[in-house]
Amino acid sequence: MSDNASINVFYDAVCPICRKDRRLFERWAGKHGNGINWCDVTEHQRQLREKGVTPNAALRSLHIEKADGTLIEGIDAYRLLMMRIPLLVPIAWLIGLPGIKKALRWYYDCWVKKRLKREGRWSE
Repeated sequence: MSDNASINVFYDAVCPICRKDRRLFERWAGKHGNGINWCDVTEHQRQLREKGVTPNAALRSLHIEKADGTLIEGIDAYRLLMMRIPLLVPIAWLIGLPGIKKALRWYYDCWVKKRLKREGRWSE
């Protein structure tokens, strides 16, 4: 398992699926989830803008801020989160493989676009 310093996970709390995923991650993390701070992108727009992340970009991809202020986005953010949860470490390793990572990124981007369009929250 990697660094245990606190991280801020910026997620779309309006999305029911995203809230469900958060609950799953929290359950899987158990005591290892103490340093994982969940932040709604809508409530933290100013903080994200200061990091160069627009509200649209925040909705379209998971963003994690590490303790040193570094921002990680997309599949790499999911990998970082999974590396904090012992049960998910093997999956984090697997999704980091080049071909798998690229395919997952494409699938995730398509899924998010479809979800946001369905909710009327997609903007070009």
